[in-house]
Amino acid sequence: MLETSARLLRLLSLLQAHREWSGSDLADRLGVTPRTVRRDVDRLRELGYPVNASPGTGGGYQLGAGAELPPLLLDDEEAVAVAVGLRTAAGHGIEGIGETSVRALAKLEQVLPSRLRRRVGALNAFTVPMLRGPQSSTVDTSVLTELANACRDSERLRFEYRDHGGSATRRTVEPHRLVCTERRWYLVAWDLDRGDWRTFRADRITPQPPHGPRFAPRTPPAKDLAAYVSKGVSTHAYAAQAVIRLHTSAELAAEFVGPSDGVLEAVDEKTCLLRTGAASLDVLVIHVMLMGVDFEVVEPQELTEHMRTVRDRLSRALD
Repeated sequence: MLETSARLLRLLSLLQAHREWSGSDLADRLGVTPRTVRRDVDRLRELGYPVNASPGTGGGYQLGAGAELPPLLLDDEEAVAVAVGLRTAAGHGIEGIGETSVRALAKLEQVLPSRLRRRVGALNAFTVPMLRGPQSSTVDTSVLTELANACRDSERLRFEYRDHGGSATRRTVEPHRLVCTERRWYLVAWDLDRGDWRTFRADRITPQPPHGPRFAPRTPPAKDLAAYVSKGVSTHAYAAQAVIRLHTSAELAAEFVGPSDGVLEAVDEKTCLLRTGAASLDVLVIHVMLMGVDFEVVEPQELTEHMRTVRDRLSRALD
């Protein structure tokens, strides 16, 4: 009985680690006959594991999705990665994820071997997360799941969208991808009413099912969607836009310029270009000054003139 139980655990581990196995491959791995593999698969099904089987020479066994989540088998490295990920999941713009992570972590740590518990404890005890600021918005996990499913299934999505001022509009889009930053989630989608690509903040989306029908995915607006969203939310969304030459490397500038602050472009080892935007020239001046590095305004000329005005105002205040 003990040998059979150990073999079932080994079989389950193999099914979880690979997309599909042939019966002969599983038999070779387990050192048993294909008939024994079939019996063991039936036992797993009795325990609630949905093991699908396809007949024929090209068929095999595949672990599918069931109505309930069965126990999972993790190796040492996977268990540590999951535990650390749960520890740090809070604070990334997903509503309720903190409490959910704590519950899942408590279950995991209860069964972790002492050697792994020590590794996880050391990582968490001597690691301090550095976030760019307080969370200004959160998005419900059910909304994220609904958006992700629509992207996966290439299914038209209907939702109510609130703009910055709180006004709501109805949108019908062809969703493409979700993009997450340190503080926010964005949906990149083709807006059917406007006939163009749009970026939507997920925390402002209220899904309005039913969704559908399915659609043929379009060519995305950019290969690097992270850079596309960064440029949209940090530059194009603002009335005042500028290109600034920073007297520091792009690598060092990335330490204080986040994805929602602007887009960096390396020029050489000592300088880089920052494409950014703000609600007004005054805010743009403050935004650049607070970066704490020397800079030059590449464009627009109006920003240079406005900086002279601010300089004169500061001089008068000092005098």
